[in-house]
Amino acid sequence: MRTGSEPVTARSALRARFWLSLWGMAWAVFGTAAFALVGRPGWATACGALWLVATIDMFMILRHLRQGPHYQPGRNIPPYRPPDRGPPYPRHPRPRPRPRQHHHP
Repeated sequence: MRTGSEPVTARSALRARFWLSLWGMAWAVFGTAAFALVGRPGWATACGALWLVATIDMFMILRHLRQGPHYQPGRNIPPYRPPDRGPPYPRHPRPRPRPRQHHHP
């Protein structure tokens, strides 16, 4: 059911993000080591930066997982209730296109 408040009440699949982050971190570590061994410092630095981003993302995901069902709902956690009020902004009807006028020479 779409209520118009989804950005406010959206939930993230943190367990899936955890495994994807772990997979990306493993490849970034491998890439950093491999490019450093073959003498490609630019690519090694790029992989190292990616490794840093994946590590920070992993810590944020773990933090949210530890905060409980507010961030990671289980099967026994019901979805958020739709807001009692309407959408956060008024919906205006779309203006109708004007009919084309034909001009004859």
